[in-house]
Amino acid sequence: MQLNENILKLEQNYLFAEIALRVRHFREAHPEAEILSLGINDVTRPLAPAVSAAMADAAREMQDAGRFHGYGDVQGEPFLREAIAAYYRSFHVSIGAEDVFVSDGAKSDLANLCDLFAPDSAVLLPNPVYPVFYDTSVMAGRKILFANGTKENGFLPMPDPAVSADLIYLCSPNNPTGAVYSRAQLRQWVGYARAHNACIIYDAAYEAYIRSAALPRSIFEIAGAETCAIEINSFSKMAGFTGVRCSFVIVPRTLMQDGQSLHKLWMRRQSTKYNGTSYIVQRGAAAALSAEGQRQVRQDVQYYMENADIIRSALHRSGVFTTGGEHAPYVWMECPYHMASWDCFGLLLSHYGIVTSPGAGFGVQGEGWLRFSSFGSRETIGRAAHKLAAMDWDQLALWAVNSLHAGDD
Repeated sequence: MQLNENILKLEQNYLFAEIALRVRHFREAHPEAEILSLGINDVTRPLAPAVSAAMADAAREMQDAGRFHGYGDVQGEPFLREAIAAYYRSFHVSIGAEDVFVSDGAKSDLANLCDLFAPDSAVLLPNPVYPVFYDTSVMAGRKILFANGTKENGFLPMPDPAVSADLIYLCSPNNPTGAVYSRAQLRQWVGYARAHNACIIYDAAYEAYIRSAALPRSIFEIAGAETCAIEINSFSKMAGFTGVRCSFVIVPRTLMQDGQSLHKLWMRRQSTKYNGTSYIVQRGAAAALSAEGQRQVRQDVQYYMENADIIRSALHRSGVFTTGGEHAPYVWMECPYHMASWDCFGLLLSHYGIVTSPGAGFGVQGEGWLRFSSFGSRETIGRAAHKLAAMDWDQLALWAVNSLHAGDD
């Protein structure tokens, strides 16, 4: 037996598992402390009534022999794929229902798409980056290149013509920074991909949070993207499906490589390794895209964006620099006094009971930053914001220095 040694190259714990571990240790040591979680980004709003009703109806169908559903279409039920195509048309993007593949989560899709490409493919990742982009590339043994996002470029790195990559991962709105590419910027990425015969893997899981029609919600708003891009989207944050699990991948039939259709290859891969998404879940997803479902889930999206506004406002009152939070459920804060991310994380947790996500966990470009998630309840967000607005960063910095000196002793 031989192990895949690439897995041994990963950090011992996945970022969010490490956060949960540190919070648990703190809770065990301080059972009296109030914990206000603005870190791990699970949703807190319940499923929309239209969604739960549709799933309940679908479950009742399953107890009727005449309406029972076993294995379904591995690509996804036609009613859901048609609903997804109609949803994209609502913001003027034309995709065919035949190009949609339904599955059980964007994280799985991001990992599974690795199967389509050669093991020695060079992968270009934005940095900071959602950990799954990086971890799955490491597991596959690929050469990894970085396009650095910085405060100066608004955490929106652009292509360097001198750098050659086979695969390009983009996430807009971005997790963790909340930054959103413009159409002009995406046109540059599409041009780069076409010039380098590369494929863009575009994560659009947070497109529902974009508040401005001036910003693109899909890579397929850009001419030529249908020949060089695959898009991933999810119901997790759009409709609160984190515990229900449903996503989709758009692989255009016009996407070709070496005379081979990536659409056909993905169909072959899914036919071998996936047996389809639950019929009950797909009925719920279709309901989320209905007129009434959209009205209801948009209320939840608005709720979370109001939370983001509350967090941003509180941090600004405390005098720190932030970005994001305007078209994404994440606020990205620069740690004052050049504090390291995990140090700042520890200080906020130990002194205020506030849980964040250390930027260093998203790559070297995230060092010195924290991510705040707006997916908490309004009560949690409000209580945390009250503490954040009154935060004494001078005192926190002094605590940090004293802690370092204590460690030296």
